[in-house]
Amino acid sequence: MRLRACAALLLFLSACATPAPSPRERAPRNPRIANLQRAAKLPWADGGRCVVREASQPWPVLMEKCYRTLDHDRIELHDTTGRCTVASADAAAVGLGFCVLAAPEIAVGAVIVLGVVVVGVAIKEALDAYELRHAYPEEAGTSQGTKVSSRQTDAQREPKLKPEPAGQDWFPPVPPESPERERPPECRPVPVRHLGGNDPHNECADKIPNNSFPGWDVLVNGKNFDGLVLTTRTLWDVKTDDFERQPLRSQRFFVRMKLPELRREAKLARDCGYNFVIGVRSAAHKAVLFDEDPTLKVVVMDWC
Repeated sequence: MRLRACAALLLFLSACATPAPSPRERAPRNPRIANLQRAAKLPWADGGRCVVREASQPWPVLMEKCYRTLDHDRIELHDTTGRCTVASADAAAVGLGFCVLAAPEIAVGAVIVLGVVVVGVAIKEALDAYELRHAYPEEAGTSQGTKVSSRQTDAQREPKLKPEPAGQDWFPPVPPESPERERPPECRPVPVRHLGGNDPHNECADKIPNNSFPGWDVLVNGKNFDGLVLTTRTLWDVKTDDFERQPLRSQRFFVRMKLPELRREAKLARDCGYNFVIGVRSAAHKAVLFDEDPTLKVVVMDWC
């Protein structure tokens, strides 16, 4: 409760102390990305998972939720302005460190990080996902309810003979002779909106461990996949039906009906250099799939 009171106070202070932006400063900025960029400068014991989960909250609230996941052994916090000392008894009670970090604007010298900061894996993936969503016009057209063909977009890009800056590349630069550069444009992962009508399925897909695009499907090689883990180059197809409740004979029939499409998805992923994983909700479903086709990789999703 004391942390919550302190966070509320800091929100109030930010509203009172922050000057009104000039017309030039009113360009829209994604507050979630601003929080991720700010958090990327700090060391996190959990790889930044809490930050990614709470990034849409105002910064003081995010710090309230995630303060305990900081690597406190690597940071020194100093109340250089004296604001935290006098601002609130609650702030002093929970510690000046939280107050310093949760402040709307951190004063110079208030936070000293010991050693080199390696951006948390979860934070990096979230920032990279945001970069990718805005790198391709296909995704922008989808989010606005319009359709932009891949061929049209590629044709527009062809006159650009100069290589893009390294900072805009989604995957790390690779040598010219690498097969990565030989893959066709349709192998580039493009985040697209979830297909509607099945919210529980989409929620399950969003929780895939290390999913690089929670809240989105990923279009690769003409197919909408339920998830993509870029760190392992793995595409996912999620199955959330109540398989184990069906009679054994029906289970086998169900798998055999779905098998051709699963094999097709596996090939589409493989042709673009990705691994392919099928996520199911029960060990029974996994067992029947493996029995029908041992080449498919199947994972029981304990988070659904």
